[in-house]
Amino acid sequence: MIKLSKSRLACLMLAAWLPLQASAGLLEDDEARKAILDLRAKVEALQRDLNARIDTKSDKNATLDILNQHEQTMQEIARLRGQVETLANQLANAQKSQKDYYADLDARIKKLEPQQTNIDGHTAEVLPSEKQSYDAAMDQFKSGDYKSATSALQSFVKRYPQSAYAPNAQYWLGNAYYAQQDYKNAIAAQQVVLSDYSASPKAPDAMLNIATSYIEMGDEKAARKAFQELVKQFPDSSAAQAAKDRLAALKPAGKAAKSKRK
Repeated sequence: MIKLSKSRLACLMLAAWLPLQASAGLLEDDEARKAILDLRAKVEALQRDLNARIDTKSDKNATLDILNQHEQTMQEIARLRGQVETLANQLANAQKSQKDYYADLDARIKKLEPQQTNIDGHTAEVLPSEKQSYDAAMDQFKSGDYKSATSALQSFVKRYPQSAYAPNAQYWLGNAYYAQQDYKNAIAAQQVVLSDYSASPKAPDAMLNIATSYIEMGDEKAARKAFQELVKQFPDSSAAQAAKDRLAALKPAGKAAKSKRK
């Protein structure tokens, strides 16, 4: 609150008192005292009124200042809120990008990690690339494109010789040759199954394919030997049963050959 300074107040009182003092001689003492008291009362009233006015003006200015500061503060808060929202959006986008990146990375890693699969009733781990290559080669075989299947299966066994699919790939390679009536290469391919993958479930069928190829080549002696070996090594297999049936079919031909020699 703004107050009149003592010097300023004294000046006002002096200015009011001097005229009174000048005429004091004209008035009696009581009247002079009364006039002085009235003047002092008027000065004090004037001072109070002036101070009140000054206080009111000061309060208004203070209120305006507070309002201005409040407005500035609200503007600053709005600006900061805008920055916070911008940063929140940037953070959300960054988190989403990071999440997408790790999801993509995880998917890529999974494509490189071995996966469990069932091959001839046995669970084995294979790389996704192995399965993709094997399936593609088998699709060609199943479609009847034996030439392309031969090339694909050859490439597979060269690239993945230790793969759990390798015995099957080698076996179907022999069948692809057989389907093209290339019986010599069919026999050679199935012999690899017996030598390199003797524990494979495909081994009995490989021997059966060898014997059948000999029959197609007209070598019944070699075919009979292959059938007999199949029955001996894998007596409980379905291939052995087929070998027995074919051996029985070969016997009459053998007897006829003997009769011709006599």
